[in-house]
Amino acid sequence: MADITRRLGWRHLRGAPTAHIRHHRGGRLLHDGPGLSFWFRALTAALSEVPVDDRELAMTFHARTSDFQDVAVQATVTYRISDPALAAARLDFSVDPDTGVWRGTPLEQLGTLLTETAQQHALDVLARTSLSAALVDGVAAVRERVATGLGAEPRLPATGIEVVAVRVVALRPEPEVERALRTPAREQIQQEADRATYERRAVAVERERAIAENELASQIELARREEQLVEQRGTNTRREAEEHAAADAVRAQAEAARTVKLAEAEAERSVRLADAEARRTERLTEAEAARTVRLAEAEAARSVRLARAEAEGAREAGEARAQAQAAWLRVHGEVDVATLHALTGTRLAENLPNIDSVTISPDVLTGLLARLGDGGRA
Repeated sequence: MADITRRLGWRHLRGAPTAHIRHHRGGRLLHDGPGLSFWFRALTAALSEVPVDDRELAMTFHARTSDFQDVAVQATVTYRISDPALAAARLDFSVDPDTGVWRGTPLEQLGTLLTETAQQHALDVLARTSLSAALVDGVAAVRERVATGLGAEPRLPATGIEVVAVRVVALRPEPEVERALRTPAREQIQQEADRATYERRAVAVERERAIAENELASQIELARREEQLVEQRGTNTRREAEEHAAADAVRAQAEAARTVKLAEAEAERSVRLADAEARRTERLTEAEAARTVRLAEAEAARSVRLARAEAEGAREAGEARAQAQAAWLRVHGEVDVATLHALTGTRLAENLPNIDSVTISPDVLTGLLARLGDGGRA
């Protein structure tokens, strides 16, 4: 279907590549071809859209064979419109200028034409064919006759239609007839199945007998093999006991030899460890003695140094006290008696106990002031 849009009173048509568009105005052909796109006015345009792609038409119809049996024919016809101008002139492919939809039903008319033509040729060939022949070779015969008849039909080229292919899918009788036709084959298949069942049972019985004989022979052989197995097991057990005894003797000898070697190695290791311990103890003793001697020498040297330092300090302290005493004497020898008395009082005050309060009577204060006055005059 063409795509038509509206713009300010004009219409624009855009066709598909598989649609042949014919545009007439005033009886004149303006546009003609597939996949066109153009502007037109709806009031003056006459449009036709003819599909030019291959189309499939499926059809099913009933026919009667020469032995008056009804069969259903399923076929498909592939066709195309090879002459769109001729088809548009013979059939109504006009479209609505507003919606782009066909005004009529041209494809249904083409389908009716092809179906009736194909049905006519199929009925003609099946009417002269029996049901069994139709079911065996009827598909190919009907296909060839329908294809030939459609190709020779004068109305199809006159309408611009070309038949591409014809396919007949199936020819089927009525369900009752089909079941009746299947019955002999089913009976034969059932007989073959029964015969196969009987043969299978006979073969099974024969095989069971052979299996029983084989089982008896197998049991006899199994008993003989078990006897051989018992003898072989006794031989193997005896051989295994001998081998175990020999292996135990070898293991005992190896264990004794290993124990002796381990004892010798342990003794040798103990001797080496004792020697190493003695040497280590001796070295530690020598090192301890040397360290004690070094410590004693260092202590003696330190004591000597301390004694010398104490003696030197005592000598220096005595000299300092002597010098200080001499200086003190020199200073006091040069000072007058009053100053000495003041210094004596100061020293005495320094050595006196703590006195919280002193009470001086007037007599004592008068005497002291008198003395101080006399001393000042002197």
